[in-house]
Amino acid sequence: MSSAIDALQTPSVLIDLRRLEGNIRTMQAACDEYGVELRPHLKTHKMVEVARRQLAAGARGLTCAKLGEAEAMLPSGVRQMFVAHSLVDPLQAPRIAALADRLDELQLAVTSEAQAEAFLNVAQKVGRKIPVFMAVDTGLGREGVRDRATADRLARRLARSPHVELRGFYTHEGNLYGAAPAEQRDRVEDVITRLSAIRDAIDPGLPIWPGCSVSARLMVGASRGRVQAVRPGAYVFGDIYLTRITGVMQPEDVALHVLVTVVDKPEPGLALIDAGSKTFSSDRTPETLFAIDADGRDLAVVRVNEEHGYLRGSAVEALRIGERVRLTPAHVCPVVNLTDDVQVIADDRVVDTWRVEARGRVQ
Repeated sequence: MSSAIDALQTPSVLIDLRRLEGNIRTMQAACDEYGVELRPHLKTHKMVEVARRQLAAGARGLTCAKLGEAEAMLPSGVRQMFVAHSLVDPLQAPRIAALADRLDELQLAVTSEAQAEAFLNVAQKVGRKIPVFMAVDTGLGREGVRDRATADRLARRLARSPHVELRGFYTHEGNLYGAAPAEQRDRVEDVITRLSAIRDAIDPGLPIWPGCSVSARLMVGASRGRVQAVRPGAYVFGDIYLTRITGVMQPEDVALHVLVTVVDKPEPGLALIDAGSKTFSSDRTPETLFAIDADGRDLAVVRVNEEHGYLRGSAVEALRIGERVRLTPAHVCPVVNLTDDVQVIADDRVVDTWRVEARGRVQ
């Protein structure tokens, strides 16, 4: 039974079902058009219900960062999972084996020569041969081999181990979040070129799997057979970064908003809301915006404490204490991870509540 949004207590995280399903369909259609697999990263939504919809639309498998996320998504019916993180703890071996038992294929990551030595110790304890993908740094400066010589040494080290099999190469081109729209196509081509060069030097027959919501649709369009899968995450919901900064989504496609209440107006030009860093996290745009008004009014959260957000903008004076405001967050991923459940809306009515099953699954 549906209910009015006005009946919700705040802060509440709202998911617009029509927009969510539209975003899932649009990304899947782009991948299908160019023959590229979609293996979305669930770090954004962390929900079984969203994963089910992605898989039903045609996603080949799911990507996650932690074993706990993978474990939480098993009820979705997923059959292939890629854990794109540096696993080095031997205590994780029984969990890896249990996951592999529940899936058709579990792929893990090798991110450097140093990490590989620790990871191979883990792999030995798993008790089966593990498919692995090698991380390649394409400009973010995080995990991944930096050059062909390192990649070649790492590939030879993996080939000597009876516990792993190199199955492909991946990257997270998250540095494209800082790329202006006019630069994005050239930056995407550079990522493909750098990733392909390392792959081709080792085994041209292996796939490459880049992954970023900023670049995903450009990546599949530019693939020309060079890219076999993409792994975007935030595209399902959208946020300020994907709309206002990178321009790869329109504001009317954003599927997640935070419903808040104005609780005080202590001075002219300032309104306080009942959502702070425990709702939005500390992530903000380069302009120091934590959230903006979803309806396009000049309202922005420019500062947060744990339980308060500071709203400023020309529309503040018209706000009333007790008024509800819908906000688009700067970065959607931590917002989902900070809530136990989300309210699913259709035609401005609450039609369901979904648990965030992988919330806090950081192990």
